[in-house]
Amino acid sequence: MAKPSLTTVLLVRHGATTTTGSILPGRAAGLHLSERGRAQADRAAESVAGLDRAPVALYVSPLERTRETAAPFARALNLKARVSRGLLECDFGDWTGRSLASLRRRSEWRTVQHAPSAFRFPNGESFAEMQRRIWVTIEDLAARHRGETILCVSHADPIKAAVTYAQGVPLDLFQRTVISPGSISALAFGGGAPMVLCVNRTANLGEIS
Repeated sequence: MAKPSLTTVLLVRHGATTTTGSILPGRAAGLHLSERGRAQADRAAESVAGLDRAPVALYVSPLERTRETAAPFARALNLKARVSRGLLECDFGDWTGRSLASLRRRSEWRTVQHAPSAFRFPNGESFAEMQRRIWVTIEDLAARHRGETILCVSHADPIKAAVTYAQGVPLDLFQRTVISPGSISALAFGGGAPMVLCVNRTANLGEIS
């Protein structure tokens, strides 16, 4: 029996910005990569360019920081970045732009960390909605490129939600997974249940945070 041809989806978190780790930027426009973030994107693109089975398509969240992260991949692979709104960051609603230090003092923060399936951001999206959105998007993009490799440049929480869903991890435990700036995670489809090939791969262990 012939071995099924797997579809590989590489999930890239955008590189660091000047607010990474201090502000919850969400979908606010105008946030760009820092110098460190650009270097992370360059290193990640170099590692992907060396793959035996090169990606045939590049999809990206519409925000500036993801489009800037996608740029070196597009150059290295001679691909055009195509926007997919399903790869967007979670809609943090009223929490958009707030400092993480202030949010950690809120009573709801414990729910965000330990029972996210029960939480909806005020005037925004729930974690469950975000997970369904990103997973449906990834499945759709994978179906368009059966047996091939594709790249999706997105954000920490959506990637985290997709990886843990593929592993069968309950949403309430998804905060235990870390997705660092400029990291690559990989999923494979086509052999039955989805497989997780790697999580939070960075070119430099110093980037793990």
